[in-house]
Amino acid sequence: MPPVKGQSLRINLNRLLERINELAEIGAIDGGGVCRMALSDEDRRGRDRVVGWMRELGLDISVDRIGNVIAIRRGTEPGDPVLTGSHIDTVATGGRFDGTLGVLAGLEVIATLNQADLTTRIPIGVGFFTNEEGARFAPDMMGSAVHQGVFDVEEMLEVVGTDGLILGDALDNTGYAGEAPTGSFHAECFIELHIEQGPVLENEGYEIGAVESVQGISWTEYRLTGVSNHAGTTPMHLRHDAGYVAAAIAVEARRIAGEMGGDQVATVGVSTLNPGLVNVIAKEALVTVDLRNTSEAKLQQAEHRMAEFVAKICEDEGLSFTSRSLARFKPVKFDPGMIALVADTATSLGYKTRRMPSGAGHDAQMFAPNCPTAMIFVPSRDGISHNVAEFTEAEHIRAGANVLLQLMLQKSA
Repeated sequence: MPPVKGQSLRINLNRLLERINELAEIGAIDGGGVCRMALSDEDRRGRDRVVGWMRELGLDISVDRIGNVIAIRRGTEPGDPVLTGSHIDTVATGGRFDGTLGVLAGLEVIATLNQADLTTRIPIGVGFFTNEEGARFAPDMMGSAVHQGVFDVEEMLEVVGTDGLILGDALDNTGYAGEAPTGSFHAECFIELHIEQGPVLENEGYEIGAVESVQGISWTEYRLTGVSNHAGTTPMHLRHDAGYVAAAIAVEARRIAGEMGGDQVATVGVSTLNPGLVNVIAKEALVTVDLRNTSEAKLQQAEHRMAEFVAKICEDEGLSFTSRSLARFKPVKFDPGMIALVADTATSLGYKTRRMPSGAGHDAQMFAPNCPTAMIFVPSRDGISHNVAEFTEAEHIRAGANVLLQLMLQKSA
């Protein structure tokens, strides 16, 4: 096979860092972090900035009905594009690299090819997907799931956010309710560059992670109903305390994860009490449980144990409860050939590389059933993410973006 044109090309790190820092100014919060919740005004302004860069690069831009934005650079021949991308929405106390790196590195790949006046054989493209975080509207990875036909667009447009606003209305407010159809887009392959959001690469001295899989995710919301009463005059054995049960659920989630060991993790991320007064027994509680595992069978085991516990403790305490699934995704394995290509390309560029799973969900997992898919990880300092202290070294950003550049060149040659 002849050498691929552009093998000596490298990205412009300063240009990429400038874009990362400029986008981070939109929704900036104390400590260097970002709050750009999905379909907020800050998200709209972030979208406008990224779309502006896409236009400057001469790309063909489309916006679909859930607000996903795809920008294509034409090749010398027609065909399905080699696609990269991620998301630009954040959690309320997010960092500047989560998601953003994958989108802006994709733009940097295209800027590098434009500067070199190199046209690929088939098209390449970059996209950003609506509501990846799921922090305002559940479930997470919503935009990419709609884009790839996993979720129905009409159902997702009716989702009610944590602030009571319907997603479709929030989307209309941003001006990004597009007309492109969903569920029919096909890519030649999909490659997502992302920060690891964990400590493994840094702790073990690796520069690049070749991601083999994404663990399964189960989000469940429990609404508990007891009886509000006086904190001082109600004997313990006569209480129907929603606050106690909420706390017990959090402890049990941690216990289940500890007993199962391995890759099992569990988190209670939301726990709110009503009336929320120091001297009043809580009559209501809202609790969320996030369970994750690389094994579908073990994830189901954790779900079953959690559900049994909630039913039993509510019965014992005299509470009623309802539960609903906020998100449920099975573990995903990426294409072996693509994984090998990530590892081999990174190694050929001189980077120390490790094959590994992802503990977080990503847009790439929605593409995996429909086209060869891969992910590139770069280290996160101290393993911190979803936090204003999130940070990735400039040299690691350079490494990840150069691996992405060479992968896209190889797949589009």
